[in-house]
Amino acid sequence: MRKRFFIASLPFLLLWACSEDDKKPIPDALQLTSIEVGSESLNLTDFSQNTEIPFDQPITLNFVVPVDMRTVTAISITDASESRSFDHEFLNENKTLLLTPDAPLPANEVITLGISDELAGAAGETFPGIEVEFTTLQSSFAVASVIIDGQTATSSNRVKDIDRNPVVEITFPVPIDPTTVTNTTVKFLGNTIVPTLAFQFSEANTKITITSDQTLKHLWRYTLTLTTGIQGEEGEFFTAYTKYFYTEVDPTPKLPPLPNDEDSDTDNTNDLLSVVQQQTFKYFYDFAHPTSGMARERNTSGNTVTSGGSGFGIMALIVGMERNFITRQQGIDRMDRILDFLETADRFHGVWPHWMDGNNGDVIPFSPNDNGGDLVETSFLVQGLLTFRQYLDPLALEESNLIDRINVLWEEVEWDWYRRCEPTCQNVLYWHWSQDKGWIMNFALSGYFEQQITYFLAAASPTHSIPEIVYTNGFTQNGNFVRNDTYYGHSLKLGGLFPLFWVQYSYLGLDPHFSDDYADYWQQGVNASLINHDYCVANPRNFVGYSDACWGLTASDNQSDYNAHSPGNDLGVITPTAALSSFPYTPVESMKALKFFYYTLGDRLWGTYGFYDAFNPTENWYASSYLAIDQGPIVVMIENYRTGLLWELFMSAPEVQVAKDELDFVF
Repeated sequence: MRKRFFIASLPFLLLWACSEDDKKPIPDALQLTSIEVGSESLNLTDFSQNTEIPFDQPITLNFVVPVDMRTVTAISITDASESRSFDHEFLNENKTLLLTPDAPLPANEVITLGISDELAGAAGETFPGIEVEFTTLQSSFAVASVIIDGQTATSSNRVKDIDRNPVVEITFPVPIDPTTVTNTTVKFLGNTIVPTLAFQFSEANTKITITSDQTLKHLWRYTLTLTTGIQGEEGEFFTAYTKYFYTEVDPTPKLPPLPNDEDSDTDNTNDLLSVVQQQTFKYFYDFAHPTSGMARERNTSGNTVTSGGSGFGIMALIVGMERNFITRQQGIDRMDRILDFLETADRFHGVWPHWMDGNNGDVIPFSPNDNGGDLVETSFLVQGLLTFRQYLDPLALEESNLIDRINVLWEEVEWDWYRRCEPTCQNVLYWHWSQDKGWIMNFALSGYFEQQITYFLAAASPTHSIPEIVYTNGFTQNGNFVRNDTYYGHSLKLGGLFPLFWVQYSYLGLDPHFSDDYADYWQQGVNASLINHDYCVANPRNFVGYSDACWGLTASDNQSDYNAHSPGNDLGVITPTAALSSFPYTPVESMKALKFFYYTLGDRLWGTYGFYDAFNPTENWYASSYLAIDQGPIVVMIENYRTGLLWELFMSAPEVQVAKDELDFVF
């Protein structure tokens, strides 16, 4: 049963207070047990507790016995200015009375719920009368819509490619007080200089059009911020609002144009490829560890040098000499210093650790259990040493001496030891071994990833070689590493969506133009690089900045730590080495990326040692770091694209010819 009432305010002479005795049933009395507003229970004695009570919810009165429905006129709801009409409904056999105000109660006001002694029970029980006060919540409102440069900004979408002089239109469900909309309450945050905004009001002050007094930074994340300082015309409280938006790319060159950068085969040291090679080469020459001559792990590593990154750096030395970044004598002297270090540094059955102290060669643990030999990193180092050896002139006494010293180090690497011959040798190589931890790392080099050069050099060793079955069983998993996947129209014979270093590290010296019984490794490298590129163009996760010219996912630093980024593990991070070290595989796509990184983003990406490691426009993050393992392949693979020099040198080694026959590689 529902009826509508309009009840005037009733003066009450008696307030009912609940004591312990009051809680006991009173004969011939109508007892009120509770009052609830929505889900909030009111305190019937201490009204100061009744705060932040909903203003748009029904009020429930609960009694011990049924109420005489005719006496409901004894109930009133009033605020400071007027009485409120309401609907009512009896429930629970008339023991519960539900009151629903015709309109929401005023916000942030004291409301009085009065029940006079005229209320009675169905059997004539009397009611002593009560008046209860509560304070409603402050009224609030949120934005109704936000349009940034024509794009609707919802809570879930990523607003990208916004004009650098954007127009922002915001509508509200209620008129707002224009005096509360200022450059304090509304901002574009994201740069050190916060732009001054202009506001135009329309549609009875329910709409604001916002413009900026300055052109915003390109390819940059800004936060549109509306604070709670905004108020409605009636004093309504505004719910704060924030939304990221990303500005468009400004194609204007940020660095001076270079001559002849279209001619990739030119020897002009001013062409773009040469400039990138030379600047990146400085990491391995100018920034090399002063005592050892080795490459530091990264630009913040102090005395920590890296074996694998140094192998890449040794190959970069050759490029430096060939392109006259340094003299041949400077390169020979540097190699002499590196060999002095390697001859006395810690080794574990001839295998160097991942990290060493550049001052004394002591192992620096890569992780708690990784404090010994690292076979994969050693293979990257040996790849560099053999390539350098082939570059030397055996008829020049000083260079002949270096050849002999490299041969000793090469022949002392016990590749076969890393077959884990306990009790019998395994037909797979293991990555780690140390004096005190033994094989605790237990990482078998099984399957396709970065380590084909490790198996190749193990087969090439004149002193500690492995038979073909170790390669077949370990690297190829007896052919079970074949996947035959297709992505973006490109077939990928091996592996899935992996980081690009998989098709780069092993092939800085080992010319990838070969096949075995299972795959064509040149085509694998080409297709993997094209898939990486095409994935970034498709950009299925809608990250910021990805394009035909801004691509490349591989292992690198990111805004949080370090990760192996790939199409299968995409965190929005573009790593320049991924595209630049793919030059032999994807020259057109890589050149687009090179020009974009240098000209369009050069003011953010270009530094003392070439391109910084990585960047993530979605997070407004640009690295300040350089990593040897990322800088080296840039120098080397650009050179292989230009002249094939490093491939030619490495492949000229007689041991390499033996290994390719042993493993049935077809070049």
